Parts: sequence; C-alpha cells; structure tokens
Amino acid sequence: MVVNAGVRARLHVDQELDTGQFINLSGNQSHYLKNVLRLAPDAEVALFNGKDGEWLARIDRVSQRSISLEVRRLLRAQAVEPELWLMFAPIKRARLDIIVQKAVELGVSRLIPVFTERTEVKRLNLVRHRANIVEAAEQCERLTLPEIVEPRAIFDVLANFPGDGCILVCVERGDADPIHQVLQEDLASVGRFAILCGPEGGFSDTELDAFGKLSFIRFVSLGPRILRAETAVISAVTCWQVTLGDWRRRPPMRDFNLAAS
Repeated sequence: MVVNAGVRARLHVDQELDTGQFINLSGNQSHYLKNVLRLAPDAEVALFNGKDGEWLARIDRVSQRSISLEVRRLLRAQAVEPELWLMFAPIKRARLDIIVQKAVELGVSRLIPVFTERTEVKRLNLVRHRANIVEAAEQCERLTLPEIVEPRAIFDVLANFPGDGCILVCVERGDADPIHQVLQEDLASVGRFAILCGPEGGFSDTELDAFGKLSFIRFVSLGPRILRAETAVISAVTCWQVTLGDWRRRPPMRDFNLAAS
C-alpha cells in the first residue's frame, strides 16, 4: 500500500488504533514532534502499536507539554511475521546496543540474553534496551516490537526450550556444518527456531559437550573467519532470514517517484 509522502514521523504507541480515535502524546514523543521536527497542527504522522497495523494520524492540537493526534485511516494491515528467537551472551554496552538494534531491524521476534561461563557482562539495563527496540522498530518500519526478557543462565533457558524446536548454535571451531547447508535441509517439522551466539572467547568445552547431548541443538559454522559477537549475530540472523524468513517480501511502497514508476 502506498503511504502518503507527507508523513514526517513514525511512532510506536501503546493505545488501541482505529479511525476517529484521539491519541495524546507527552514526554519524549511530544518533544520529538514539537521541538525536534517542529511539526504543527495538520502535519501527518504514522502510528503503530504492534497489533492493529500502521495508521495515518493528523496532529490535532499542540500544547506546551503534549500533542493530540487524530487517527485518520489504515495504511498497512497487521501482517504475520516469522518467529525467530535470538539467544546471546551480553557484551559491552556499545556493541550490545548494536546487537539489539540490528536484531530488531533483521526481524528477530524475541531477544533472550543468556549467561555462559565466559560471559563478562552480568547486568543489563532492560529499560534502555526496550527503548532502543522501540526506536529501531520505528526506523525500520516493522509492525511489531520484539520482546526482550530478563537474562538467565544458559542451561535454565535450554531446559525450557520446546522439544520440537531447533537451536542453531554458532561455533568457531570443531564439528559444525555451514549454516546455509543446515538451513536448506527439510526443516518442516521444526516448531520453533532460535539462534545462539556466545560471548567473546566462545563457549567452554563443558558447555559444548552439554549442548551436543541435546537433540534440538545443531552446531553451525559462519565461515572461515573468527567473527566478533555482534557480527556473528548479524550474519546468522541474515542467513536464516534469507533462507526461511520473510526476505522475499519488499518494504512498503512510499509515495515517491520510484513508487509511481
């Protein structure tokens, strides 16, 4: 569906969205529209809440501390997205921000921080990461917000993983098939997919031995080079999306010259 080229911003809101509703924005969102973008009444904004699709709204009123938006019409209906979980060992702040941001952009549905033997970062600011998730989802035009959960020990997470699922464990050395080869197998019976990327220094031998005893785990290789943690995440998720995900779909059309051609 073509979206009006006059849309100046795209925001996630928690409220229900439907024609004729009024949405009141305050705090950072109000400041962004009023003081950063300098939008005035009648300017158009796109809204989404993760379940009702994307809607066109018009700024109805601007006050000192808030902005009122009138929801006008549906731009995109909510679509089903592939479900892919990402399990990752937390790393230092700036590079962890990259993992979270790129996971959102690449379509991950759930982010699961896990503690391994060699994990050095033991505390996560989930409030800040959830804010980063919202910002990335607004930017990349996805219609959902992936969930990020409290970090847990890796074997606690594995103990609760569905038996009909498949976890692709990215390993640097040892017996592992190329990830693209594994993804091209007959995987129709797999109920849920997850990707597990380890910390700097990789998984310990004890962890790898324990992983190898679980029927739902497959060791995969990401090629001949040793990748940094954030690069491994981006590479693995990209391979999964290309083979089993939604990368055959195109972004929503926009009302520019290209869209009209």
